[in-house]
Amino acid sequence: MNYIEQNITDTLEQNYMPYAMSVIVSRAIPAIDGFKPAHRKLLYTMYKMGLLKGDRTKSTNVVGQTMKLNPHGDATIYETMVRLSRGNGALLHPLVDSKGNFGKTFSRDMAYAASRYTEVKLDTFCEEIFKDIDKNTVDLVDNYDGTLKEPVLFPTSFPNVLVNPNQGIAVSMASTICSFNLKEVCNATVNYIKNPKTDLKKYLKAPDFSTGGELIYNEDEINKIYETGKGGFKVRAKYRYDKKNSLIEIYEIPYSTTIEVIIDKIISLVKTGKLKEINDIRNETDLEGLRIAIDIKRNADPDMLMAKLYKLTPLCDTFNCNFNVLIDGSPRQLGIKQILDEWIKFRQECIERQTAYDLEKKKEKLHLLHGLAKIILDIDKAIKIIRNTEEDSMVIPNLMKGFKIDEVQAEYVAEIKLRNLNKEYLLKRTEDIRDLEEEIYLLGRILENKDLVNNIIIEDLKRVSKKYGIDRKTDIIGETELVKVDTEDFIPDYGVKLFLTKENYLKKITLVSLRGASEHKLKEGDRIIQEIEANNKQEILIFSDKCNVYKIRCHEIAECKASALGEYMNNILAMEDDEKAVYMTLNHDYKGYMLFAFENGKVSKVEMSAYETKTARKKLINAYGNKSPLVNAMYLENDEDIVLLRDKDKAMLIDSSLIPLKQTKSSSGVQVFNLKKNSKLSAMLEKQGFASENLEYYRCTKIPTTGHFIHDIDKSANNIKEQLDIFE
Repeated sequence: MNYIEQNITDTLEQNYMPYAMSVIVSRAIPAIDGFKPAHRKLLYTMYKMGLLKGDRTKSTNVVGQTMKLNPHGDATIYETMVRLSRGNGALLHPLVDSKGNFGKTFSRDMAYAASRYTEVKLDTFCEEIFKDIDKNTVDLVDNYDGTLKEPVLFPTSFPNVLVNPNQGIAVSMASTICSFNLKEVCNATVNYIKNPKTDLKKYLKAPDFSTGGELIYNEDEINKIYETGKGGFKVRAKYRYDKKNSLIEIYEIPYSTTIEVIIDKIISLVKTGKLKEINDIRNETDLEGLRIAIDIKRNADPDMLMAKLYKLTPLCDTFNCNFNVLIDGSPRQLGIKQILDEWIKFRQECIERQTAYDLEKKKEKLHLLHGLAKIILDIDKAIKIIRNTEEDSMVIPNLMKGFKIDEVQAEYVAEIKLRNLNKEYLLKRTEDIRDLEEEIYLLGRILENKDLVNNIIIEDLKRVSKKYGIDRKTDIIGETELVKVDTEDFIPDYGVKLFLTKENYLKKITLVSLRGASEHKLKEGDRIIQEIEANNKQEILIFSDKCNVYKIRCHEIAECKASALGEYMNNILAMEDDEKAVYMTLNHDYKGYMLFAFENGKVSKVEMSAYETKTARKKLINAYGNKSPLVNAMYLENDEDIVLLRDKDKAMLIDSSLIPLKQTKSSSGVQVFNLKKNSKLSAMLEKQGFASENLEYYRCTKIPTTGHFIHDIDKSANNIKEQLDIFE
């Protein structure tokens, strides 16, 4: 097999780059007129079909005709038409006047009808898109098979590139252009033409969308977008609250999302227990417009709930801008001023070409009228020349010779009807000469003077703004107007009970569920070693047998029933395979103490503040000493009596104030229980955890000490053997 070695970069340049450039230039990136080629081919076809003034026609007819310019299939052509239609609502100023079901831009599932069922024509707004297109304002090129001509650009009389949104993905680049209000765009452009140093934000306040909503104004981000063409801003939904029915109605949503996406997200949050204020949610969109209905609990705060929904769902969404525009066939990322500069330059060229076209036509007409003026001097002579000419081909030469006019003028005179060869008609026609000469003079001045060209642009912009301008649909709100919500506000507030088992399972059961619960389900051989009552918002500290402490928020633990095993700690805390939890406590605002009792008779006392961190660390190592195996840990808010047991025979009651605080949490502690050979500290209990008729008998006022022998009656009352098994 023969093959040729070639560098990969050369292969890409020769084979892939032409394709990439074709996608960029001929498909995905809009030009300075605000249109992609697919838009242009569709609209120009409709224009040539006479749909700017005529009645609507079936969409199928338009699609079929457009394929003469766009051979990429009827489905893509119709999809393009749908987005440009008034019925779909994707544009602030629709370009296609539609009849029938064209879907909705705010709905993912509301499908548009087939093209055979819908009808279209060009919206009257398109008069400004095609303004003077037949006067050589833009270049025309051959279509794909050379049988028709199509425009390279549309001579839009306003900066359409900023008025209607546009999105496209090319190879290695993309374009996302948001829409702005037509009145604001025209006003800003007028003032920018008059004074290039004008502050555009004074007139062009912020983007505007057909779906409305509220734009959260961040001056730095807007400045960045205006200057560089790249950046993002947030748009959120609008709602109203029906207090009588405890109902929130959402009637406008961000342009970048859909009803179905919003509802799906809210349902997911409700199912996972993150939103407990919602009873039901429905899509009640109808012919009157968008409507999402949310039934909420009577005691729920609607404003706070909406603040949560803005934070957790696409009801508040970010629109990311990337103003890539084709300028002279090359993609460029432009800010607003740069786009206006390019559009003004383009529009000036259109007006100059239109003026040159009109000037040429008027000069031609004036030239004909000058020839007609010579005929008026002797009409009888003209009639005599024509009547006495024997051959038809000699009429024009004889008129040229008789009146000293050129061939074009003679042809014009010869074509005048016999009934119009009267003095009145001819005088009326020649009276236009003075007006034409004045018009030609003015057109000549326009071609020589840029200021006059700019005045025409300004007048067009004012006319378009007055005729087609509408009020803003997207309101602008400052960041200071937002309801400030803390992340804590998103966490449902209710009581729970936590159960820790010997085999490293953690159960979180709501107090409501616990009231009607049956017996706990546990793995065979497992048992509950600790239970604490907590609030769903609180943070839990979990100490392990590897001297680590793990931090987890209660709401991060999945709820379960008593009949479930619960969460396996090694999964939710990323513990080591052989690591087990031995104690858990609330963080108690990091106030109070932790006591750690070790088998060697030592007890360590550490302030809770030692476990507080500035960053949200989930794991702290060296949480307590590792010189001797841990017997038990205990949280104390203040110093109080505790009971320590040695083996199964001795106990002591001491005030924890006798145990000094240690500076480091990994301290091995102080000797509290004097042990004999082969004995060990077996347990550490709260005072109320040890039953005795004479508890003070076990009181010790100094440490270390050997403790007191446990009375047989107390051994029986406390079931010492079973009690100590818990700590093993």
